[in-house]
Amino acid sequence: MIEQGQKLAPAVLSELTPDGMINHPITELFAGKKVLLFAVPGAFTPTCSESHLPGYVVLADKFKAKGVDLIACVAVNDAFVMKAWGEAHNASELMMLGDGDASFTKSLGLEMDTANFGGVRSQRYAMIIDDGVVTQLNVEAPKEFEVSKAEVMLEAL
Repeated sequence: MIEQGQKLAPAVLSELTPDGMINHPITELFAGKKVLLFAVPGAFTPTCSESHLPGYVVLADKFKAKGVDLIACVAVNDAFVMKAWGEAHNASELMMLGDGDASFTKSLGLEMDTANFGGVRSQRYAMIIDDGVVTQLNVEAPKEFEVSKAEVMLEAL
């Protein structure tokens, strides 16, 4: 599993924009930026939709006021699903990124096998990344939602 102080491995995440599909190499997307990245096991799932994503939507301005250049949500879903989920939750201030093949999630060592629920998914976590280096990493224990909440990450800044 990736640890604080380590640089993210090269990977590509997808975003569906009004101009079409963009495949973002994270080494370019996160370069020179302070990024708040949080991951959920799946779009449109209960805790993710009722609590995790909405917390970041509500506090987006406060994160930006504390120097965060980019707030991004990632899930092992395709970019089409991530776009629809973001629209359903008015997440226009967030970048909704798909990790369709879980390659990014696996590069972090933060995958989990949910078997018939959805197969390989991401663990729930939040991290602060400075110019590609993880400076804060909060990974949830299974079936928990405490350390990756928006309020906790705002306090960490």
